[in-house]
Amino acid sequence: MRVYRAGQAALLICPAATLALECRELLSMNPYTPLQGQYLAFIYYYTKINRRPPAEVDLQRYFNVTPPTVHQMIVALERKGLIRRQPGQARSIQVLLPPDQLPPLT
Repeated sequence: MRVYRAGQAALLICPAATLALECRELLSMNPYTPLQGQYLAFIYYYTKINRRPPAEVDLQRYFNVTPPTVHQMIVALERKGLIRRQPGQARSIQVLLPPDQLPPLT
């Protein structure tokens, strides 16, 4: 296993055949990227302040990105099991991590 560092981010290179135990441990310590963490923190704090989850347009405005970018991030977070949504229901994003595992919102 090799870890290459670039600033605060680290690129984890694991053997192609299998994920070594230490690779799995590193991945489980930080299950999201720094940008994904910012999205999770925004969703958590927005929900806490406004008593309802944000719409995708709220995420667009805060992060100054396009609608497809926000949607791709939401789908990626859901695929990783970090959030949950109700199909066909607006403003249904729910963060599944405890607040102490979220980064500070910058």
